[in-house]
Amino acid sequence: MEILFTALGKVLLLTLSVPAVAALFLELRWRSCPGNEIEMTAGDWSYVVFEPEQYVLIGKLELINHNLAREVIVPKIAGEVTLLSEGSLEGISHNCQIIPRHSEFPAREDGYWFAYIVHPEVLEPQNKTALEIRLEIQGANLQELKTAWIEIKYDTYGPEGLISKCRHIVLPLQFPEPDANPQWRQTPVAQVLPIRTHILTHTDRPEDVIDRYVTPHARPGDIVAISESPMAIMQERLVHYSEVKPGWVAKRLCQFFYRNGSFATAGGLQVLVDMVGPLRVIYAFVGGALFKAILRQPGMFYVLAGYQARLVDDITGTLPPYDQFIVLGPNDPQKIVNEIKQKTGLDAAIIDANDLSAVYVLASSGVSETLLQDALRKNPAGNDNQQTPIVLIRPNR
Repeated sequence: MEILFTALGKVLLLTLSVPAVAALFLELRWRSCPGNEIEMTAGDWSYVVFEPEQYVLIGKLELINHNLAREVIVPKIAGEVTLLSEGSLEGISHNCQIIPRHSEFPAREDGYWFAYIVHPEVLEPQNKTALEIRLEIQGANLQELKTAWIEIKYDTYGPEGLISKCRHIVLPLQFPEPDANPQWRQTPVAQVLPIRTHILTHTDRPEDVIDRYVTPHARPGDIVAISESPMAIMQERLVHYSEVKPGWVAKRLCQFFYRNGSFATAGGLQVLVDMVGPLRVIYAFVGGALFKAILRQPGMFYVLAGYQARLVDDITGTLPPYDQFIVLGPNDPQKIVNEIKQKTGLDAAIIDANDLSAVYVLASSGVSETLLQDALRKNPAGNDNQQTPIVLIRPNR
């Protein structure tokens, strides 16, 4: 593989013009400079009130400054809420209140967020600042609400001047009961049961979801197959399209990908560039083109670009509200399935399936890959709004 990368590097130097190399260098240099590296955590959320006509959700979040030695100020912060429902939102109202929880200063009575200096975490790890979000929803019939999507917009003022940022929080509001009469489907190798869940978010853990929705139907010997996108969402491996800043590499190379692919847009390809670096993407692009042109072997771009390349889903690739996010592949899937096996006693697998009968097994707890592919070839979980991210597999005895 190293020999291949060396050869591709020589081809790269011969094919790229001097201005292109200069642009690539500037992009690498710019992206390596420290900026207003403030992180807002997803927070811990509590459903304080969950009654037919009133929901009250409270989240406790933190602001963390990852700069090594520079302070960053947060002068402004505000919340915007979008409710998603199976029916009309008429008669339903909501209020989102952001309360500062600075260690030195009490919150103001009028709710005003005063400009606050967030010190570098490395130098003063104890000097973080927190905030509390209180979301209240009222209406005559809240049972049809599915999720609350909170966009926390905040300004950062520091080494890169003024930069506006946004933290996205998706919270489930509808929790389906396990099906009393499950409809199993027969395949040549196993029975399969798509499992309907609430819309999964960062607040969920895989073992808890399995315990709530799968355990009532499972028995020893069954296999839990989880789709890769919902697993990545639980790990918060997603980015809103407005937060992606395409560079020179993504804007140029996206023109060569098939129009329906996740890398046909500059934003989709930029997410891969951010993960593996622009040089790796160029290597994969040039190498993939050579393999296709000379050896008639397509698809090598995804091999050369690395494991995550085949797992990126551009916007519209998942159900609302995640249809406005670019979703990456899950991190360390083998560790996840091993933990599920240890905590639930069920074998598990993380898979990427589609309606074209393609089944890609990312990781499993020792389950036959052939069995998984044969059982899931018809994609029982679906790729639309079925909201069935888990499939329970019962192999034929």
